[in-house]
Amino acid sequence: MKSISRRDFLKGALAGTATVAAGSLLGTGALAESAGDAVYTPGTYSAQATGMGTVTVTMTFDETSITDVVLDVSEETPDIGQAAADELKAALLDKQAPDIDAVSGASLTSAAVKKAAQSCIAQAKGEIEVQVIAEKEETAAAPKDENAWLGTEPEIGDDEIKQTYETEILVIGCGTGGMFTMASAAEEGAKVIGIDRFPTGVGIRDDLGAIDSRYQKEWGTKIDKFDYITMATQYAAGHIKQDLVKLWADKSGSVIDWYGDRLAERGVELWHESGDAEDKARYEHFATGHSPRWAGSDDGTGETLDGNKVLYDYALSLGAEFHYSTKMIKLVKEDGKVTGCIAENENGEYVKYVASKGTVVCTGGYSLNYEMMDALQPWNLRIIGRNGSEPGAYGDGIKACLWAGAKMDETHSMMMFDRCALRPDQETGPETAKSGDNGFFWMGSQPWLKINADGERFFNESGTYEGILHADEYNKGHVHYSLFDSNWTTYVQQFQMHGCSRLYPFENGADPNIPFQAIENGMLPGLIENGFVIQADTIEELAEGLGLPADKVKATVDHYNELAYAGEDTDYGKEQHRLTPVDTAPFYGAKNTGYVLCTMDGIQIDTNMNAIDTEGNLIPGLYVNGNDSGGYFANTYPNLSTGMACGRTVTFGYLVGKYLAGAAPSAREAVVKTNE
Repeated sequence: MKSISRRDFLKGALAGTATVAAGSLLGTGALAESAGDAVYTPGTYSAQATGMGTVTVTMTFDETSITDVVLDVSEETPDIGQAAADELKAALLDKQAPDIDAVSGASLTSAAVKKAAQSCIAQAKGEIEVQVIAEKEETAAAPKDENAWLGTEPEIGDDEIKQTYETEILVIGCGTGGMFTMASAAEEGAKVIGIDRFPTGVGIRDDLGAIDSRYQKEWGTKIDKFDYITMATQYAAGHIKQDLVKLWADKSGSVIDWYGDRLAERGVELWHESGDAEDKARYEHFATGHSPRWAGSDDGTGETLDGNKVLYDYALSLGAEFHYSTKMIKLVKEDGKVTGCIAENENGEYVKYVASKGTVVCTGGYSLNYEMMDALQPWNLRIIGRNGSEPGAYGDGIKACLWAGAKMDETHSMMMFDRCALRPDQETGPETAKSGDNGFFWMGSQPWLKINADGERFFNESGTYEGILHADEYNKGHVHYSLFDSNWTTYVQQFQMHGCSRLYPFENGADPNIPFQAIENGMLPGLIENGFVIQADTIEELAEGLGLPADKVKATVDHYNELAYAGEDTDYGKEQHRLTPVDTAPFYGAKNTGYVLCTMDGIQIDTNMNAIDTEGNLIPGLYVNGNDSGGYFANTYPNLSTGMACGRTVTFGYLVGKYLAGAAPSAREAVVKTNE
């Protein structure tokens, strides 16, 4: 066996949960005998534990102390877990022990660091066996394995199973879709267990899309479902299963009404995003969004409520079980039927779940699995600089389904917003996204003047969030630049933006996700301070600050202002109410790229969410929902229908819970119970 360098180790050449760069070990890999008062066998030891993602701790020892600590927290949340790394490292070195205090707000990452550090110390003391990693042989001529991301299904013997749980319905992943499945199945009296890799549910998204909810009816919002299905089909260029969109259109309103009842029981109001009485936008908007108004809510302990807490408490009151800190390893398939799964619990033990009625996989897609994204949709990795995925989106659910014989979509896509700002000298791409060193530029979707690296306008800025990002495929550096002036707070109130890009209240009083006042008083000054937005007194100075040709930018701005003064965009056809000049100092500019929310391709399903195999047949016992499921999107996300993805997930989650509990012969006929 060969040792690996720390560089290779941190690149990801891991095998097992405890590793060591074994320069100080005997040839057989056994620990050298300590002498005298020595506490440790000198060397460098490494171990992993699960926080939001995989955390790797590498510790170097002399005979009596820890001399160095290296933390790999690249899979943790950039602004939380990654930001805590320096403090956690300093604490380990200072205390010379794993029982350090958790960093405030980063409890999951802190716990993972402590657990992995404990393993490193145990290795150095000889209390647990040290595993040596064989160094990878790298050959330039070796062909790339395009399916390396899939790996092989783990083999786990019956003698390795420490405990078996029996249930009727097993839900793998207790996020947006999983919580709705848990609650709806428990409501019918079914025995249901939900497992999740994290110590608590990862939460339920707001902005839930629906048609014909009572909230829309009260305001007078009317959406023709066949117009909607046509829109979805056009955005996907036909690469969808229309029956799935039709199912959502038929059932989403009543599911949202049910959720509204659950929220009302806890004193929380649900509001509907209205459209504008006069919508002058060139692209058609569908006012489908619904969000809870959490401000002022209370879970009984003084903490603000959230959707996860509301449905968790509801499902728990009906007898549902939640097994947290339990990660699915593989599905179990017997005689062609998926009967449950094998998982690893918080003690590192294998446990088995047997589900008599069905197993529902909803683990969140694969937008945190860069190897998988690089293999399936590398073109999208070139236009991203920030990753805002929900925790756990590592593709585990999709891979487990593929090992079980399921078929994945053949077109691959992800949902992106044009809301990442980079410093002028930064490059876009996955390394920047993984680093966490990027700007959260929420106002990036506003239809400002946008130019390329040559200082030239290239696109109608008034469209979908992703449209301009895909146009960046043709730009130098795969980026664009947004320019606006000191009148921006006035302009955003006349743009009539839709969904989460709206920065002021909707006509019916519904709240924006982030109001422009919060951007003006906090977000924008912070972006300027950190170099992600450039502020200047002249256009020439702004161009120089952005690293762009000043003469070209000045000419482009002057011409654009002439169009704005004339009130007609004869170059690209932008609507008059969104054609605003850049003529009042100070001026602002940002280098923009994509901000990932989730992947959109997944396992193919029927209208009961039953997984389909590679021959087009149903796989008994296996059901898939949310970002793990497919057939609903392709190419790009139709963001002018607010909450289209989340609305699909909660609707199908609710329906599959009812279906498996036996409340309806099929998901299409599921009866939604309301308190009306």
